[in-house]
Amino acid sequence: EPFEDGFANGEEGTPAGEAVAAYTPDSKGVVKFGWIKGVLVRCMLNIWGVMLFIRLSWIVGQAGIGLSVLVIAMATVVTTITGLSTSAIATNGFVRGGGAYYLISRSLGPEFGGAIGLIFAFANAVAVAMYVVGFAETVVELLKENGALMIDEMNDIRIIGAITVVILLGISVAGMEWEAKAQIVLLVILIIAIGDFVVGTFIPLDSKKPKGFFGYKAEIFAENFGPDFRNEETFFSVFAIFFPAATGILAGANISGDLADPQSAIPKGTLLAILITTLVYIGIAVSVGSCVVRDATGSVNNTIISELTNCTTAACKLNYDFSSCQKECHYGLMNNFQVMSMVSGFAPLISAGIFSATLSSALASLVSAPKIFQASIDIALCKDNIYPGFLMFAKGYGKNNEPLRGYLLTFLIALGFILIAELNVIAPIISNFFLASYALINFSVFHASLAKSPGWRPAFKYYNMWISLVGAILCCIVMFVINWWAALLTYVIVLGLYIYVTYKKPDVNWGSSTQALTYLNALQHSIRLSGVEDHVKNFRPQCLIMTGAPNSRPALLHLVHAFTKNVGLMICGHVHMGPRRQAVKELSTDLARYQRWLIKSKMKAFYAPVHAEDLRDGGQYLMQAAGLGRMRPNTLVVGFKKNWRQSDMRDVETYINLFHDAFDIQYGVVVIRLKEGLDISHLQGQEELLSSQEKSACAKDVIVKVDYSKKTETDTCIAFAPSSSEKTHALHKEEDEDGKTPTKPLLKKGRHFPSFYLKSTSPLNLADQRLLDASTQFQKKQGKSNIDVWWLFDDGGLTLLIPYLLTTKKKWKDCKIRVFIGGKINRIDHDRRAMATLLSKFRIDFSDIMVLGDINTKPKKENIAAFEEMIEPFRLHEEDKEQEVADKMKEDEPWRITDNELELYKTKTYRQIRLNELLQEHSSTANIIVMSLPVARKSAVSSALYMAWLEALSKDLPPILLVRGNHQSVLTFYS
Repeated sequence: EPFEDGFANGEEGTPAGEAVAAYTPDSKGVVKFGWIKGVLVRCMLNIWGVMLFIRLSWIVGQAGIGLSVLVIAMATVVTTITGLSTSAIATNGFVRGGGAYYLISRSLGPEFGGAIGLIFAFANAVAVAMYVVGFAETVVELLKENGALMIDEMNDIRIIGAITVVILLGISVAGMEWEAKAQIVLLVILIIAIGDFVVGTFIPLDSKKPKGFFGYKAEIFAENFGPDFRNEETFFSVFAIFFPAATGILAGANISGDLADPQSAIPKGTLLAILITTLVYIGIAVSVGSCVVRDATGSVNNTIISELTNCTTAACKLNYDFSSCQKECHYGLMNNFQVMSMVSGFAPLISAGIFSATLSSALASLVSAPKIFQASIDIALCKDNIYPGFLMFAKGYGKNNEPLRGYLLTFLIALGFILIAELNVIAPIISNFFLASYALINFSVFHASLAKSPGWRPAFKYYNMWISLVGAILCCIVMFVINWWAALLTYVIVLGLYIYVTYKKPDVNWGSSTQALTYLNALQHSIRLSGVEDHVKNFRPQCLIMTGAPNSRPALLHLVHAFTKNVGLMICGHVHMGPRRQAVKELSTDLARYQRWLIKSKMKAFYAPVHAEDLRDGGQYLMQAAGLGRMRPNTLVVGFKKNWRQSDMRDVETYINLFHDAFDIQYGVVVIRLKEGLDISHLQGQEELLSSQEKSACAKDVIVKVDYSKKTETDTCIAFAPSSSEKTHALHKEEDEDGKTPTKPLLKKGRHFPSFYLKSTSPLNLADQRLLDASTQFQKKQGKSNIDVWWLFDDGGLTLLIPYLLTTKKKWKDCKIRVFIGGKINRIDHDRRAMATLLSKFRIDFSDIMVLGDINTKPKKENIAAFEEMIEPFRLHEEDKEQEVADKMKEDEPWRITDNELELYKTKTYRQIRLNELLQEHSSTANIIVMSLPVARKSAVSSALYMAWLEALSKDLPPILLVRGNHQSVLTFYS
């Protein structure tokens, strides 16, 4: 409704406080987390994964301390920029559940959000499997050391993984509060394990020296500072292995719906988690690189008794000779993944830390995935049925709206990947899915800033649009660095889902930055276009169609759309008359209603309603004010006033004056006539019903489509529908005893649309049925027929341009253009050749040119008699009246035809009658006729006579367009 969010002029609105309260969710009985428990703890647990304990030492061995710090810094740059971008989006208004999906969809629109939401949810589900498999591998390693394997390594990983994921599912289903408490316990264990390692670095036991641990030594630090890449490893391959350790920064944002204050919690918790985890990663990398040598044998026999001259390693300086490690060793940074356990003060605590890191990350992902599934399906896409297969998983239960079915779906996906039991197979794809989300979040901030939307004003100010763009590019680069084929696969999946959601066209409006940038681009291009002078090569018919309500004259709309689609502007003008206050209300409702109807009908057109005292004033307003800059109409299109003889002649005067006004404003004019008529409004729903339905919430988004013909493939939307229950009820009421609907020709088979939009439920009479059939004729393929062009006046070329544009369209491409011109009998061949040469220069294809030498022949007597009979009620007959009476009558009724006028324009009258005879003879089988419009001099020819000319010229013919340009050239010879 026009003022549903506020109030009209002068009326008071709700206070700001109430508006804020309206957006505040009811938190009674719902568990909400603060920034520490909800974001900081969750992010730290997700970032500190398996890599911290069993891969970081190996990375230091390969890359050295210096490059390891660089690897950590590079990963941190990507995550920090993404964290800043996440904070900016999260503080730009209220944040609901859905994490990355919600942030991206509300910024870039449902196309990107719908695509990335599903991918990110799936990535979190598979991440559960990755972390559980990492946990299971560690357990199996311990079982192997103690000789307690159940079957074999692979199957043991599957068994332990399956049991673990069932336990984690139970914790998650128990509720968010239980899951949060478990996270706290796991974090405490993790911190104790890290502390255990740090303490251990200061206690260099002699028993550990053969395994390469000597405590903090400058010699070891200097030796390990540089890289020593082995086994075809490179800087980027090491970076690819480490980067998954830096992911997990969206763990807090993923449960944004469960946070007490997401706007404050997400920035503080995410950025602090990145800072803390980065410092710990760098600290451990430097510590382990300063304490442990790259290679060690583990044997006490390698102690040096006498000084060796050819041994220069740090171990030699510390009285150990590990030179035999050139072949194979089992200890040291390069050879032992359990270095942190060996260095630690109490090794079992490190194992507990590994269990804590893997299980906490798995638990966080297990909770995140269903929440994102729920949000990406339920929040926005449910009503549009975009992902119908996932709707059942969006249902929430309990006071916290827990998506229990979503948990089950996540569990099944995770279990499927756990059974693969190969960590290296699933890790690259997951990392790429996460990076795709990060890239889009960064791009969202850049896009929103670039669009300069007034609605983009995040409370978090420490971001920069260009840094966000760099972050997005970095994410894309890192995707290829980690795994090029997984990156390509991710791009293909994102693109596929984007195209699918775009095709489905969800009817949602979130004020995305895509909309804002579209507006900005349109504005900038419109202004730029305004500074460019018109050129004949760039002329295009830009039509103002006097349609009234657009759905009341579908044939008029579709025919004009056929030659303006993707070529020129099309504006549907609608003049509202009557009391101003009522009309202004109608303007607001109609503008939204009919523009939506045009979009649903796939019409590339604008709807422009105005209020005026009469049609002429309204037409003048539209012709002067419609459009923007260079995108302004230059052609007025009207339907032929078929009922002019029964109408008030003052309305006919107004109709004719529209033509004169158009010529005065330098418009071309097109009059379209179908012998069946154009207006189907008397067959449409009652206005009262339309008005009442428009006020209902459901009717705002539902449009009913009625098929006017059994054969046509394209539906024409004619009215706004009631609710589905009313639709079904109306249809059932209308069915007769054998179950058939009486109005079957009007209703497409299998569609339950109400027939009460027609005033009668009985079958239509023949005339109305023909009118409905004719109203859809331009929506069908036109077949191999002719477009006949009767070019009788040089009006600048518009009469030729419109048929040419029609033949460029798919539905009209099989039609051939035939050109008819007037000429003299003794010059027919010369005139044909001259016209053929002209059309060739204009590069317009034609199938035939006919020169009519008998165009000025006197028409048949019976046709002259029929014309005189038609105009008889409109004649003044001043010869039979006294002079004063005749003058008075002419003054009061200026539309009347005088005897003098009839005699003066007899030649022109005969010409119109003769042209109709020729049209009947030559063009009765054409698909459409395009003909020069005869123009009467303003105030010289009465309205009744001019309408009689148009009637005589165009009666009993196929669809005809009477065209007259404004004498501005629209065709050119030159390139």
